[in-house]
This record gives sequence, structure tokens and C-alpha cells, in this order.
Amino acid sequence: MSERNILVLCTGNSCRSQMAEAFIRRLAGERFEVFSAGLEPAPEIHPLALRVMDEIGEIMEGQHPKSVKTYLGRMGFRYVVFVCADAENSCPRIFPGVLNFVNLTVDDPAKAEGTQEERLEVFRRVRDELHDKIERWVGTLDA
Repeated sequence: MSERNILVLCTGNSCRSQMAEAFIRRLAGERFEVFSAGLEPAPEIHPLALRVMDEIGEIMEGQHPKSVKTYLGRMGFRYVVFVCADAENSCPRIFPGVLNFVNLTVDDPAKAEGTQEERLEVFRRVRDELHDKIERWVGTLDA
């Protein structure tokens, strides 16, 4: 049922969009079906994304990177949520019929450099920023 579908879109579908999918799934409850995809999906979810989500009890079980082609022309969406400026700029209107494009972009934690702890701090900051943006946005949604 497309009026209940939300797609979170990013470049690699390995960090931000995976975290956003988990947050929206929890915060939107049973009002929406949530999916995520990437323009150039990575082979797996970034281990530090899994780690920082696990730290706060967010489960990403069953999630894995997927190509936007998995959904293009096969599913309808009420909302397409961009968490990555590259994805938004590369495909701003690829889903016919979608009237609600949402920009919740955050920095790419996979590009973080430094020690393991410094990189973890970037992942935590991005996770928390993404959570706050999603929490505010989900609070405005109608079922």
C-alpha cells in the first residue's frame, strides 16, 4: 500500500539510511512501512553503524544494503527521505507519483578519519543528529 510506504535514500545504504530506517520504523510505529536503498549500495552495513546503534538499543536485524533499483517502478512511496545530499542531487525526482520528498541530510560518518575512537565519535554524532531530525519529522506525520 503505497500511501503507507517510506523510502530512505542515500548513496551507499550502509550507514545513514540504515540508521534512519531503524529510527523511522520505531518512531512511526505501525503507521508506515519503512524501506531504505542506495544509489551505489555497499556490500554490507558499516560495522561502526551497527555498533553505535547497538549502543542505544536500536536493532537493525534483517536490514542490509539494497539498490534503489529494487524499488524503482516496483513500489509506490508516500515519502522519499534523503539523508544524503549526493542522493538528493543525483535523483531528486526518480519516483513518479511521490509528492513528499524530505531532506534530512547529515554528514557521512563513513568518511570519518582518525583513530577508532575518533571515528566512533563521528558515528555517534551523526546517529544522534539523525535521530533528532527524524523524531521531529515523524512527529509531524499523519497516518
